[in-house]
Amino acid sequence: MDKVFESAEAAVADIPSGATLMIGGFGLCGIPENLIAALVAEHARRGLTGLHTISNNMGVDGCGMGLMLENQMIVSHTGSYVGENKLLEEKVLKGELDLRLTPQGTMAERIRAGGAGIPAFYTPAGVGTIVAEGKETREFDGKIYLLERWLRADYALVKAWRGDTAGNLVYRKTARNFNPMMATAARVTIAEVEELVQPGTIDPDHIVTPGIYVQRIVHGCGYEKRIERRTVR
Repeated sequence: MDKVFESAEAAVADIPSGATLMIGGFGLCGIPENLIAALVAEHARRGLTGLHTISNNMGVDGCGMGLMLENQMIVSHTGSYVGENKLLEEKVLKGELDLRLTPQGTMAERIRAGGAGIPAFYTPAGVGTIVAEGKETREFDGKIYLLERWLRADYALVKAWRGDTAGNLVYRKTARNFNPMMATAARVTIAEVEELVQPGTIDPDHIVTPGIYVQRIVHGCGYEKRIERRTVR
């Protein structure tokens, strides 16, 4: 089954306002740059807004998901790190955006659980902090654990290095972060890849995300791959 869309814009054209989106990446590494740009274009074209996003962080001002934030497309965000985006900080302090901070490991497991069909699990992370407010706790072997629920989404936008037209995906290095687990935890997964090949080209042992999880695939281009924070001597 050929799952290729001719453009990123075509792949996201039916995402409605108010949808819940998982967006892959770790900092600015492994983010679906073309799909994010297409979402911003859809905002200009038809007023796409009111989105609920789930991502490790919100990119930086003027790049990645920061562009969505600047266009006021996002009303709530679930993530684990927000330190590089000043606009996000301003919006949260003004009460203009609902921010739900989650320990990074907990967030990764909540997404993995969503893909595995596990509605909840216990973890020690966050016990005794504001993360635990309103959540059930339970003792196992003399230690207190916190009940966390799965995370799932209407759409997952992920980035891979190589993919075939059937949707099988291979990731490279740090880009193999939240992308693989997000690809399993959404109703519709849209993948953009740097290299698009025919089925049978990829060694089956190298496939990380099987095509059964991917409904749409786009051949990306023009990657900027910015460095989130450049450190020099």
